[in-house]
Amino acid sequence: MSVSSVSSVSAASPVSFKDALEKGYARASQTLRGIESIEIVGERAKVEAGVIKEYIVDLKIVFALEK
Repeated sequence: MSVSSVSSVSAASPVSFKDALEKGYARASQTLRGIESIEIVGERAKVEAGVIKEYIVDLKIVFALEK
């Protein structure tokens, strides 16, 4: 039986929501081992002068706790 934990992470990208997700995962995987799944719980964009400047995703990252 495994026991999991959830970490909340926000990540941003000037390119796209997908890029923000990939950056969030890449950063989380540097410190969290055993990542099992990622849930996108929110998406938003920062707008300046009528132009989208940044895509932001809020993530729940589920990872297994070590024995």
